[in-house]
Order: sequence, then C-alpha cells, then structure tokens
Amino acid sequence: MSFRVFCLNTLCVSSLLAGLGEGVFFTAHVRAEGTVLLHQPASASDKKHLKGARVKKTTQKQTQETQGPVAAKQEDLVVKAARSNRMYVTNGGDLGALGHKKGLDVPFNIRSYNSSLILNQQSQTLGDVLLNDPTVRTTMGYGNYAQLFQIRGFTLYGDDIAIDGLYGVTPRQLVSPQLYDSVQVLNGASAFLNGAAPGGSAIGGNVNLIPKRATSTDITRVTGDYTSSGQGGGAFDISRRFGKDRAYGFRFNAAGMDGETPIKGERHDDIALGGSFDWHNDDTRINMSMNYQKQQVFGGRSAIIVSSLATDMPAPKATSPSKNWGQHWAYTDLSYLFGTLNIEHDFGEHITTYAKFGAQSGNEMGNYATTQLTNSRTGDGSVGAMADAYNVMNEATQAGVRAHINTGFIKHEINAGGSAIWEESDSAYAMSLLGQAGNIYHPTQFTPNETWGAGNLHNPGRVAWNKLYSLFLSDTMTFWHDRIALTGGFRYQDILSDSFNYGSGELLSHYNSSAFSPVIGLVVHPVKNFALYFNRIQGLSAGTTVGSTYVNAGQTFAPYQSTQYEVGAKYDVGRFSAGVAFFQTSMPYGMTEPYGDSGESIYTQSGKQRNRGMELTFNGEVLPGLRFNGGLTLIDAKQVHTEGDTYNGKTVIGIPNYTINGNLEYDVPFVKGLTLVGRVISTGKQQFNNVNSAHLPAWSRFDLGARYTFLLHNKPLTARFEVDNVGNQRYWASVYQSNLVMGDPETFKFSVSVDL
Repeated sequence: MSFRVFCLNTLCVSSLLAGLGEGVFFTAHVRAEGTVLLHQPASASDKKHLKGARVKKTTQKQTQETQGPVAAKQEDLVVKAARSNRMYVTNGGDLGALGHKKGLDVPFNIRSYNSSLILNQQSQTLGDVLLNDPTVRTTMGYGNYAQLFQIRGFTLYGDDIAIDGLYGVTPRQLVSPQLYDSVQVLNGASAFLNGAAPGGSAIGGNVNLIPKRATSTDITRVTGDYTSSGQGGGAFDISRRFGKDRAYGFRFNAAGMDGETPIKGERHDDIALGGSFDWHNDDTRINMSMNYQKQQVFGGRSAIIVSSLATDMPAPKATSPSKNWGQHWAYTDLSYLFGTLNIEHDFGEHITTYAKFGAQSGNEMGNYATTQLTNSRTGDGSVGAMADAYNVMNEATQAGVRAHINTGFIKHEINAGGSAIWEESDSAYAMSLLGQAGNIYHPTQFTPNETWGAGNLHNPGRVAWNKLYSLFLSDTMTFWHDRIALTGGFRYQDILSDSFNYGSGELLSHYNSSAFSPVIGLVVHPVKNFALYFNRIQGLSAGTTVGSTYVNAGQTFAPYQSTQYEVGAKYDVGRFSAGVAFFQTSMPYGMTEPYGDSGESIYTQSGKQRNRGMELTFNGEVLPGLRFNGGLTLIDAKQVHTEGDTYNGKTVIGIPNYTINGNLEYDVPFVKGLTLVGRVISTGKQQFNNVNSAHLPAWSRFDLGARYTFLLHNKPLTARFEVDNVGNQRYWASVYQSNLVMGDPETFKFSVSVDL
C-alpha cells in the first residue's frame, strides 16, 4: 500500500511521520521536488525502535546526457520511520532537592506515566491515570467529589499534589490530566525531598505533575471523544519550536467534555486550557506555563459517610454501580488559574543554579448532599446538605544550587537550597436538611432549606493563613567506579499556621513550630542495570494546638514526624524494568488519654499507626509487540497505640491487604496498526470498623479495549475504543477514612485523534 503527498522540505516529512501510530511502520522516498512516497508496511529490518524519523541523503550521480541539467542536481531523501513503542512508564523523575534522576540510580521508588498513556487510555481525571499504578488507590473526600489517593496505606490530599515540584499550585479537588506530559509517583515519605506538604498528608508518597512543553517535533493534533452515557468532548494539542537553533518553544493544549455520566442523573462539564513557553541556550533553560481549569459536577454521587463503626454494623450490600443516592440539586463549580516559572543556569560544567516560582488562584462553590449511613442492613441513613464557598490564593517558590566536585576517588553531588509556601484560604458555609431520613437503596429527593451557617457565601472571609519555610542540604558521594552511591542530608522545616473564625475573622489559633528531617540513602550496583538500595527518610505534618477542653489547653506540639525504612532492588535494561521494595512506616497521631483521677483528659501525640508492606512492579516489553505494566502490593497496616489500648493490634480501616494491577498491550502482527489492550484491577479486603468485625469484600475489575492507527487522506489517524468495568461488576471501591465509595459502572469510551 502506497500514499503520495506533497512536502516542501524534510522538516515537513518529520512532522508527518511524528504522528504515525504505534505498531505502524512506513518507508518514505522523498524526492527533491517535494513528492513523498509512503509504503506500508516496511520490511522487517525497519521494525526497530526508531525515534522520530531517520533521514538518509543520497546525491544522484546521473549524467546530463540521460537526465538533463536540472535532474543532475536532484536528490533523494530516504526516510524510514515508525511511531516508536515509547514506554508508557519510566523509572525516574523529579526528586525535589536531588533534582531529576534516573530511577536505577536513586534509593527511592519513583515512576513516571507519560502523556501517551493519558491519551491512549482516554483519561479524564488524575484518578484515571493512577488506576495503572499497583501501589495507589483512589477514593473520595468528605461530602464532595474531590479525589483522594492512598499510597502505602496513607492519604494523599489533592492539596498536596505538586506541579514542577512545587506544592500549593495544583487544583485542590479534581485534576485534568490532559495538560500534563508526565504524572510522577514517588512511593514513600518525602519530607527531605519536597518539604512538608501544606495539607499535612503525603506520608506514604506523593504525586508530581510535569506540564506539557514543546517537543523537538512539531505537533498539531485534534481529538474527538465520547463517553457513555452521553458525554462528548474533544482536545487540541499544538507544539512548535522556532528561532535560531529552534531555541524557542511554545505549546498550547485545550480539552473539554460535557454531558451525562454512566451514573444516573450525574453530569460533568470540564474545560482545561494550558499554554507553555520555553527558551534555552547552551547554559540557560527557562520555561513557563499558565493553565486554566474549570470543572463542574451536577447531581453528583458522593461518598457515603459511615456514621457508626460499632462492632454490630456489617458492611452494606453493594448497590447497582449506576445507582445515585445524591440529590439532583447538588453541584460543585471549581475554577482555577495556576502556573509555574522555572529557570536554570549552568556555571561551567560543575555548578547549576535554579529557581522556581508557582502560584494558584482558585474559586470553589458548591451545594453538597451527604448521606450518612446508620443501618447497613436496610440502607437507612440521614441526608444533609452544606453550601460552601472556598477561595484560595497560594504562592510557592524554590531555589538552590547543585555542585559536582571530586575529592580523591570520591565524586560528590552537593545540593543546597530552600523553599517557601504561602497559602491563604477564604471560606463560608450554610447547612440545611439536617436529619432528613434517606436510604441508599431507595433514594428520596428533598428540597434544601437553609438552617444555619457562618460567613457570607457571596463574599467569604479569611479562615486560614499558612506559611511553610525550609532549607535543605545534601551530599551524594559516588565511588567504586560509580557502583556505590551514598546520600546524606537534612531539611529544616518551619511551619506557621493561623486559623480564623468564620464570618468574624477573629484569630482562633496560632501555630508555629519547626523540625529537622534527616535522610540517608544507599545504592549499590553489583552489576550493570541492577541495583540494591536502602533509605531512611521521614514524613512531616503540622502538630496540634490543643483545644480548651483538655487540661493542656494551648499547648503546641512539634510537627508529627513519621519514619520510613525501605530496602529494595531494581532492574532496568531500558525496554524492560522490574523492582521490589520492602517498607515500614510508623506515623504518630493525636489521641485523648485520661488525666489522673480527676476525670479530665489530656491531649497527646502518642497515638501510632504502623504500615508494613512489599511492592513488586514490572514495566516494559515482555516479547516483541507485547507490553506489560503492573505489579502487586501487600500491606499490613496496624493500629499500634490507641485510646485505652482498645484497638491495639487491629488493622486500620479501609487499607486493603493487597492491590494488584496488570495492563497488557499486544500489537496484532497480521493487522498492522491494530493494538489490543486489557487491564485488571484487583483490591483485597478492607476492614469496615476499628474492631475488625466486618470488612468490605475483595473485588476485581476488568477493562478491555483496542486502538487502530492508519493513514486517511495522508494523515495519521488513531481510533480508540475501551470498556471499563466489563460486566458492570458491583463493588464498594473503598471505605477509607469512613467514606464509603461505590465502584464505577461499566463505561464505554471512544476517541479519534488525527495529526495534521
């Protein structure tokens, strides 16, 4: 099969070939007059991992007697190209204070999911992307539609997801993944690497987003998509490099979707816009991004609040996956304007300085309907509503220096710098429908009537002001022919937090405390492409200022310091990688204890939770044309010290004892351009109460799909079809932090992308 197109130059040819589909191979003959002849398929010798296009230039030694004087100057450009089977998942990413590192060379477990995965899996939320990670599970926030994430059995709030390594810049509740080139997952505590997360989470791991920026190959891509039951949308992605040596880059992304979801009565309306600009020369690199995101949910289904964890309350029977116990008037309207600016400069070969700045302005409005379960056998509960206005204005900055020096046979990489975060939150709320009787199996619609609240919903006042400052220093020493790398360092963190009364703005509490967070990490390479590693690192979150009902009222505790120990091994040969990690994290928390014989209570930080586990991950090309990504996580999460020792030794609520993910792709050899895809997500049982007398059963979900890439009118086009939760399995996805979340119903997705 051949195609003939017209191109003005070889750059046009490269642009054309850059959009060709995975598993589709072409050989192109380009003559000087601009005619391009594409042949499909190419020979077997062409089927290698080619990056973009390879161009071989051959001068035709034709005599003027046979071809004439013009033809004597004619040239042939022979182009062989394949859209490379670029790995969806790579080991490595941004490690904060240590900079961007390859996964095999660091004593931490970090993976990056790229934009090809986001596009091909038609991901609509950050949770859709993280469905691919065997160490992460997604749940929901209290009463609203915010996505929370569980890593190693600990919460990661949306407030504590970073962009370009900066906290406080990411939209708080829902994230549109179409704007990002990479979603990076770091397993484990990271107080040294990234500083304390402003929301107080990120104890078991964190997520860092890298915005899309101009690539070496120009892109003009248009995508249209449809999701059942009635969501339609599309996206536009343009990337250009220009100027001398193509030093300037610009990229613009737009994505949107609107319509009814597979959950009955629920509607989503999403818009995401992102623009980035970059410039570089031999010594300096500057990039800037500016983004806008607006997400609306109408009539949404929220998590169920489990009101009692009594031992006689079993887990409820799962409803139909499309059942909606929410109220038709419930909604959320989330708008965010945010961006980052990064500057790097090299002073010779050994010293690099850098600075980052980010900011976010967010406006959230909503009227949220909550269902509180009081009888899990019958499904009875109470329905309430809360209208809420929440505005944020955040700024974050980070600066540092990275130096490479040698002392004898030891190589040093020294990192030093500091960071700062400023966060202001304004809020107001109004409660209604208190105590209305409802049922999750037979929902009833109510009319909300405002009962009481605080503040002005149309002009919310300040309720919180947080400031986090830190300084860090580390030294990574490499020796024995670069086979051993030892990292040591610390971060000094200062946390200041003020809370104010809703409405009046009166100062309620003031918190100011600091802590040192040390780190030690070791990597040993016994052989090439294999590493053994160890780390001891801490997580950090603000302590507590004790309330007036305790005998130690007014006491300010130092920040909570969780401690992680981890050992593991990694293997990476580029096309395939594997890793295994064993970890233990101990996290303190606040609890109430009796104070003498007076009947009074004292508030302490002596509560303790200990999570132990193992992670096994695989990624890469198992056989030619067959790719796999996934793994297994085992977790034993125990309550070590509880109030009155009541639950000591019991499993923590909502943490599954295992999680399994497997993603498989197969390029069908007898149909060029066709790829079959499949995914399994399996989650073990989760305890439903502290005494462990009831639990959510284990569940598994299967997703199937296919994509086909071909040329249509000389344009590369990719069609994708996917079915999530094949068979419409009924299951409770999680009960984390007593929020009972239903699994998603069977969902059909279809999209078409064309590269112009």
